Amino acid sequence: MEDNLKYKIALSMLPGIGGILARNLLAYVGSVEEIFTSSQKALMKIPGIGELNAKRIRAANVLEKAEKELEYIRKHEIRTAFYTDTDYPRRLKNCIDSPILIYYKGHFNFDEPRVISIVGTRNATEYGKRMIDDLVSAFAERQYEVLIVSGLAYGIDIHAHRAALKNNVPTVGVLAHGLERLYPSLHRETAIHMLENGGLLTDFPSGTKIDPQNFLKRNRIIAGLADATIVVESAVKGGALVTADIASSYNRDVFAFPGRAGDVYSKGCNQLIRNNGATLIEGIEDLEYFMGWETTAKNKAVQSSLFVELNADEQRVVDLLQQEKELFIDQISAEVQLPVSRISSMLLNLEFKNVVQALPGKMYRLR
Repeated sequence: MEDNLKYKIALSMLPGIGGILARNLLAYVGSVEEIFTSSQKALMKIPGIGELNAKRIRAANVLEKAEKELEYIRKHEIRTAFYTDTDYPRRLKNCIDSPILIYYKGHFNFDEPRVISIVGTRNATEYGKRMIDDLVSAFAERQYEVLIVSGLAYGIDIHAHRAALKNNVPTVGVLAHGLERLYPSLHRETAIHMLENGGLLTDFPSGTKIDPQNFLKRNRIIAGLADATIVVESAVKGGALVTADIASSYNRDVFAFPGRAGDVYSKGCNQLIRNNGATLIEGIEDLEYFMGWETTAKNKAVQSSLFVELNADEQRVVDLLQQEKELFIDQISAEVQLPVSRISSMLLNLEFKNVVQALPGKMYRLR
């Protein structure tokens, strides 16, 4: 098992081979081990690989680096999830450029019924902090099963993590480096508390240097882990707006708190809203409305009133959603062994019957 993990780590370390090419390799070759034992000639025949990438794959030093990384994660009790593993985050798996391997520590559920990313400027104002406090405390008051994701950076990010901890809401920080360090170091104490109710996650191995480009790269994970990204405050340029764009490209919802005209750190949010890059929200009620969230009591009341006739295939889908709560359309297709086109038509019919509810990212659940 650990030897298999070594090859998974090695695949994630290959220079020039991102998540898309790595998936292509695995699809053509069949297993991670065979990727490193295949001949250069055979690898060159795989679309997108070519001679240069084939040579990189055949280089032995990447396996040596992977062996060292395996020793490190074993020593420090770091967990991993490969994109074919059952414990890989299902929302992230649905993103075309998601990392093939992630490293994480802590106690949390990737697949909470509701996952929200909160991002914003490093120069958070009292207004921005108050918006976060009100929103997160409302999550707690409503007893939502929710996971809050952010980047552990200065400003909005760290305030979102701390608000979550204060309200006993699990929160995960996505890092732009390996788990052997913490940047910024001033947030170490908060990060330690997050390991008790939440955690830390990265797709970078230990020893990765602090590089500005890595912070932009990790934003795809912040966006991909969540049902929706909320921009609290932002200037007209910044990482939060990059994350919002990525979330939109994943067909995830993007929300923004509006700010006062002329405020530097509200200009980015106002611009997003003006350009239809985000939906304006002022609090939890708006988020509930746009996300279609309902209280447990409402769900039970609706379900108890369902007396509709279902055919055999529709009943299979309903039974599956009763068991799994929420699933992507491709997961439903795989489980009931029917083509996506058939499932899509069936789900639309079930929506008309008020049996299922469509969620962002082609995910469905029972009403």
